[in-house]
Amino acid sequence: MLDKKSAIGLFGGTFNPVHLGHVHAAKVVASTFGLGRVMFIPSYIPPHKGDENVAPADDRLKMVELACRLDARFAASDIEVRAGEKSYSVITVEKIKMTFAGSRLFFILGIDAFLEIRTWRDYRKLLGLCSFIVMNRPGYNLLTARAVLEDNQKSMMAPAAGRGKVPGEVVNRYRIFPIRIRPLDISSTEIRRRVRAGESLDGLAPASVAEYIREKKLYSV
Repeated sequence: MLDKKSAIGLFGGTFNPVHLGHVHAAKVVASTFGLGRVMFIPSYIPPHKGDENVAPADDRLKMVELACRLDARFAASDIEVRAGEKSYSVITVEKIKMTFAGSRLFFILGIDAFLEIRTWRDYRKLLGLCSFIVMNRPGYNLLTARAVLEDNQKSMMAPAAGRGKVPGEVVNRYRIFPIRIRPLDISSTEIRRRVRAGESLDGLAPASVAEYIREKKLYSV
């Protein structure tokens, strides 16, 4: 059976800003897989993003720290912000693996990101360093995750999980876990639009994050 204390979720992203959709997804994943901790890891310079209104890294990290207060299982990590360079998942996971030796790491991401994994730096090495929890996204078929895997990797992928906790024997047998969750209809893009329009962020971002955005005048232009 998986030891909760040694099961850590790694939830990376721009978090520009972090919102209640991120919080909801992390809670569902943590409960479904019995994770003792979920580390939110804001990127410094995300290599797969184009030009957009990205808040300074220190501000995005602070907002993640505020959001993590909503669940005792959550923790904010400054590992990529502190590095001060482009964020590559394989490097981040290697560093975390050294810090939490003996822990099993679960990389949490959406199906849209997973479908591009073969473009990631040293993706084969990354697949060997950690397990993957692949969440559904609107407009994507979760089962297409198998199509991007090489033939010798396909046996690593578990059947898609739905509601309820994934049994320990399944978690221990596989390394890639497609999971269907009911996502909240919230996006960072919509939050930034609302800030520019002077509209409320109620129900979209944690109250502490919304207040921080107001205080720092983020996304106002």
